[in-house]
Amino acid sequence: MERGPAIFTGMVFALFGGALLVWTAVRVRRREPVAAGVRPVASAALAGLAAVAALILGTWCLTHV
Repeated sequence: MERGPAIFTGMVFALFGGALLVWTAVRVRRREPVAAGVRPVASAALAGLAAVAALILGTWCLTHV
């Protein structure tokens, strides 16, 4: 991977994953729904998995610079 795109992609994934993780944690802590029309536990778990996956992808991209 070229340096510029790898850094940009890694930062985008890391920022998205971190923001999604914080947003999900705040919604769960306030007992507000994470997704409309879905069971709260399932939506929080899926959003958490997506956040962790984005953080892992961001880390992977940044380590391959």
